[in-house]
Amino acid sequence: MSNADIQRRNFLKTTLGAAAVAIAPGMLLFEAAQAKSDGADSKVRWGMLIDTALCKEGCNDCVNACSRENGWKNNNLPTDPQWMRKINIKDISSGREISLPMMCQHCAHPPCVDVCPTAASFKRADGIVLVDKHRCIGCRYCMMACPYKARSFVHEPLHDQNPDVPRGKGTVESCTLCVHRIDQGQQPACTEACTNQAILFGNLNDPESAIAKKILSVASVQVRADLQLNPGIRYQGL
Repeated sequence: MSNADIQRRNFLKTTLGAAAVAIAPGMLLFEAAQAKSDGADSKVRWGMLIDTALCKEGCNDCVNACSRENGWKNNNLPTDPQWMRKINIKDISSGREISLPMMCQHCAHPPCVDVCPTAASFKRADGIVLVDKHRCIGCRYCMMACPYKARSFVHEPLHDQNPDVPRGKGTVESCTLCVHRIDQGQQPACTEACTNQAILFGNLNDPESAIAKKILSVASVQVRADLQLNPGIRYQGL
């Protein structure tokens, strides 16, 4: 084994050891990450259908709910988290304008997972794409690989965190579909907070689910379908 290999192995050991910090009484960071993989069912594919006709420009209820639930703040700075953001799209030919939320698309074939050198980026059996904080070394390869600009890097120390949503300085983060809520049988915070009912959440693999029936009955698209990533987030009216 070369000196470079030995140094890299020692670095990873140190990183993993330093990441085993308490985020709540009796809970460690790596334990919280592991809990997010346990119990995921491969028969399930969680996803969303977002109706752009119901998503109103200037409405940020979903973004604000995501911020409150997951403990991140938007200060209008380039380094702000990108868990969820509203973007406005205008068709130059027709002048039609659309407002829609953009976040991690929870791809079936996520490029962020492919480029991660430590397996910190991973996809659960139920399709939710996550970052294991105790494995993340902050290289940010996944941020460069994501075509949706849905990932961000934590630059500053964090305080007063939600123990169900462990975050950490020097790691990458993104939308988790509120996995901690899903595992308790709840809806993601953005879905619950949308007063216009523009976000429909559910099991894409269940033909009897409301989202599966809706996708069969209306035209919907995947953002950057040309990349063949098969996102779990679909948009109606885009």
